[in-house]
Amino acid sequence: ISRRGVLQTKPDRCFDLFYETPEGKTCLDEATGAVSLPQFDHEAGSKNADESVVHLGAKFVQQLREYVFIIASTYRENAFHNFEHACHVAMSVNKLLKKIISPYWRPDEINGGSGGLALRLHEFTHGIYSDPLTLFGIVFSALIHDVDHRGVSNVQLIKEEREMAEVYRGKSVTEQNSLDISWGLLMSSQFKELRTCLFHNRDEMMRFRQVIVNTVLATDIFDRELNELRTKRWRMAFYESHPDTTFGNDLKATILIEHIIQASDVSHTMQHWHVYRKWNEHLFHETYLAYTEGRMSSDPSTFWYEGGLRFFDSYIIPLANKLRDIGVFGVSSDEYLIYALSNRQEWEQKGQETVAEMMKNYSSYRKR
Repeated sequence: ISRRGVLQTKPDRCFDLFYETPEGKTCLDEATGAVSLPQFDHEAGSKNADESVVHLGAKFVQQLREYVFIIASTYRENAFHNFEHACHVAMSVNKLLKKIISPYWRPDEINGGSGGLALRLHEFTHGIYSDPLTLFGIVFSALIHDVDHRGVSNVQLIKEEREMAEVYRGKSVTEQNSLDISWGLLMSSQFKELRTCLFHNRDEMMRFRQVIVNTVLATDIFDRELNELRTKRWRMAFYESHPDTTFGNDLKATILIEHIIQASDVSHTMQHWHVYRKWNEHLFHETYLAYTEGRMSSDPSTFWYEGGLRFFDSYIIPLANKLRDIGVFGVSSDEYLIYALSNRQEWEQKGQETVAEMMKNYSSYRKR
């Protein structure tokens, strides 16, 4: 919004500010392999006005705060999948977005040429950095990604909520439910002015929706079919040539967005040990509660140690390596990998003892 104020662009009000998923369709039907991002705007890129001085308007700020407040209330009192986790993920997303930089640019490269730094950032990030709506969409997705989470896996949720599972065809049920609740709230008459500020035309609204659909669905990391598709797209983006440059850039941008949210969703595993220890215990307590309530067949205390090692080896460390391979985060990607390896090593040494401590702490957690 601030950037539009700087550019003094005028919105087109001749469009419908409302959209809902067509009957018989789901969010998953709208997911795409490559989100289409706007081309670089040379006029916008040449402007360097201070966005912080732009007045957003009291009504917009009020409605944005109201929206966040209601979203917070839709989170259940889970030990892990709660609003505090959503805020942690949102802050991690914001941190990663701010870490986007190339250490290889010389001063003359940054200041010279068409568009200068703005053009180079656009090209370097495959179009993400020059589009404020996409940047906002990624942070927005972090805020809503676990709305109404039931504290169990999709496999268990399908067993418990037959009607919901049928609506979403048994795929990414938790994630699609979060999207529908959050989008439905945004489309309500209560937030008409908020939509008017966020979107200048219907195309922008639909592009924003495409970003958040792809981003939230990317947090379902346990669906084998979806993971195979992501692996295929990764190979296509980084190991195959693309005669269509636009498609190639959009594909890489989509993969970058997905990896930002995936890394942020598990960012506690790639931070200081005490942060990892805190959130790991929260997840254990949430999982153990599900077990005691008959919503999980196996006692998590019997597999938590080995499962933690497998998760580091099969997902966290490969993900940290991919952040480095994408190449837009500079030395920050090395920081993520270093913390992941360090936490893996410490978990291997202290994990069994830690699980025993978490079991002792569980009774205190239940009394809250």
